[in-house]
Amino acid sequence: MACAALAAAIGCLPGSAAVARFAVLWPVRIARHGRRVWTAGPTVLGGCAGLLVAGPGGALAGALVTFTIRRRRARHRASSSAAAASAQLADAVSRITEELRAGSHPATALGGVRADGPLAREILVPAAAAARLGDGVASALRRGAAGRPEIAADVERIAAAWSLAERHGIPLAELLTRAHDDIRWRARFGATVRAQLAGPRATASVLTALPLLGIALGQLVGADPIAVLRSGVLGQVMLVIGVALAAAGVAWSEQILRSAVP
Repeated sequence: MACAALAAAIGCLPGSAAVARFAVLWPVRIARHGRRVWTAGPTVLGGCAGLLVAGPGGALAGALVTFTIRRRRARHRASSSAAAASAQLADAVSRITEELRAGSHPATALGGVRADGPLAREILVPAAAAARLGDGVASALRRGAAGRPEIAADVERIAAAWSLAERHGIPLAELLTRAHDDIRWRARFGATVRAQLAGPRATASVLTALPLLGIALGQLVGADPIAVLRSGVLGQVMLVIGVALAAAGVAWSEQILRSAVP
C-alpha cells in the first residue's frame, strides 16, 4: 500500500518549468509522452493493487482489468467527441451557407469561426487563414482534420465541395447545403442508434459482472473460491485466464456495438 501511495503521489506531482518551456518547442511530442504516461499509470497502480491482494496472478489480472476499463472509457469519450464534432461542424457549415446566400465572400464567411463551437473552430481555423491568404481552402480543411480521423469523412465532403466550386464554378452555397444535410443526417442517425443500443450495452455489462456474482455466491456457500484463486499455481492461472476471457468478452461486445454506429 505504501508503494501504491508513493506511485500515486509521484504521478500527481506538477511538471517542472523546464518541461513547460520545452513544450513550447515540441508540443506534440511532449503531449504524446504525457498521454502515454497518463495511460500507463493507472494500469501500473491496478497491477500493484492486484499484487497485494492476490499475488503475481492478481497483478496481471489487476493490470488487465484497469487497462480494459480505461480503454472502454476512452472509446466512449472518443465516440462522444466525434458526435459533438459532427454536430458543431454541421452548425458551422449551416452558418457559412447562410452567409454565402446573403452575399458574403467565402473568405468572409469562413472568417466567422469565432461563432462556432470549439471542435469545429479547431478544424476551420486553418481554412479561414488559408482563405485570407489566398491559399487552397480544401487542402487547409484536410490539414485541420489530420489529427481527427473520426471527423475526417465529414471534412472531406466539405473539402470536396469547396474544390468543385473553385474548379468548375458551381455555386458553393448549393454544394455546402448538400454536405450540411448529409452531415446532419449522419449525426442524427448515429444518435438514434446509440440510444437504441443502450439496452444491449446494459446486457453486456451485466454478463461481464456475472463471474463476480458467482465468486460472491461461492463465498456465501462456504466454497471459498477467493482462497483458491489466491493460493497455488493453478488458482493463479485460473484467475488470469478468467480475467482475460472477461476482458476479451468486453472487447468483443464493444466492437459489435461500435460497428453498428456510423
